[in-house]
Amino acid sequence: MNKVTLQAKLGVAIRRRRLASEYSQESFADAIGMHRAYYSSIERGERNLTLTTVERVANGLGCKIADLMLDAAI
Repeated sequence: MNKVTLQAKLGVAIRRRRLASEYSQESFADAIGMHRAYYSSIERGERNLTLTTVERVANGLGCKIADLMLDAAI
């Protein structure tokens, strides 16, 4: 059984919102002051994020942390 992690669910939700905002990974990472490789690992669900980092991403996407959690069904 393939268990989808919370990080992976959140990464998918973040990616969907980023794409809807018509940002590339590189331009979005730059806009929020984050290295593109680090940001990419967030979308792939490879990072266990702090709330501060989730807030930073949410602010960049123009939403609340709760919106991302709802999108991710967490």
